[in-house]
Amino acid sequence: MSCIREAFHIPDGVIYLDGNSLGPLPHVVRDRISQTINAHWGEMLIRGWNDADWINLPERVGAKIAQLIGAPQESVVACDSTSVNVHKCVSAALAMRPDRNVVLSDTGNFPTDLYVAEGLLRQLNKGPELLLADPESVLAAIDDTVALVMLTQVDYRTGRLHDMAAITAAAHHHGALVMWDLAHSAGALPVDLSGCRADFAVGCGYKYLNGGPGAPAFIFVRPDHAEHLDPALSGWLGHAAPFDFDLGYAPAPGVGRMRVGTPPILSMAALDAALDLWDDIDIHQVRARSIALCDQFIDQVETIAPDGALRLASPRDGSQRGSQISFHCEEGYAVMQALIARGVIGDFRAPDIIRFGIAPLYTTEQDIKEAAETLGDVLCNRLWDTQEYKTRAAVT
Repeated sequence: MSCIREAFHIPDGVIYLDGNSLGPLPHVVRDRISQTINAHWGEMLIRGWNDADWINLPERVGAKIAQLIGAPQESVVACDSTSVNVHKCVSAALAMRPDRNVVLSDTGNFPTDLYVAEGLLRQLNKGPELLLADPESVLAAIDDTVALVMLTQVDYRTGRLHDMAAITAAAHHHGALVMWDLAHSAGALPVDLSGCRADFAVGCGYKYLNGGPGAPAFIFVRPDHAEHLDPALSGWLGHAAPFDFDLGYAPAPGVGRMRVGTPPILSMAALDAALDLWDDIDIHQVRARSIALCDQFIDQVETIAPDGALRLASPRDGSQRGSQISFHCEEGYAVMQALIARGVIGDFRAPDIIRFGIAPLYTTEQDIKEAAETLGDVLCNRLWDTQEYKTRAAVT
């Protein structure tokens, strides 16, 4: 595939390797937000819900995301945050498996997913427990007590990639349901939710989908489940006829019942515009280029970095990782701050991980080369060793 870097605003002098935390601004989003603010909100006022069809924007955005995650268009809706959508999926799964008492996850899962599950299980107070396995031991931990297997496909720290098809098949063999968090997958690698018959999936819109800070999340429910779910978060816009203003709740058809409240139209419009960039892009070509760029980065960093300064945390085999490279680094926070000060933006994850997101839509071979050289310079010359770079900011 050809890089479409010109479609994004990348500041001069910056090598941006943090799209796995926040994608850069697509130029088309500026125009779309301006239109939504001025022509729609400004001129239409409340008529925008009908005249600009704001009311159906979550379904339209969901349909675009569905094409990137191997799901039917009508099975995905954009709404709420990833954390809220995790709550919806876990509560739905437990209701579907009332005779089981285990939610199985792994120690590499993103903490918010675990926090949400813990809180929900405490609230239910009926005996279900959250069981954590090592990532490599998840398959062996699935048994007939498990109601839900809840995993993030790509480990946020290391980039390690779970085998979605194998784990989903094993869970189904034991009568369990599966929820996949695709926050580090959607827009980074091919996903086939339909092919593996996944039950639920969630993900965010602000990483590889480039929808902007705090962009709406998405939720997928397998179509044959959707009509039978009774959402625990039964909100106004998940009602079958919200403008009938019935006092009793009646769920909307399909995944639409997983909507809760009023959608954030400005951020939803930004995500909608950003997703248009994918119209002529083959995600399989994105994946191939991602692996090549990541391999290049590993090779060049390990050639330049002093012995013992870094240890590869990501799988060396490209087929076993997502679109990021992570290294263990004893002074990782300070090293990353020194890199950022020199125009190479990645991020740090406690306790000792420095991460570099590789996004083939805008990352070039020259970016990789210069980033590796800068990292080598920071390490070889101990440019990180100042109090300024060691002082932790609120966001790392």
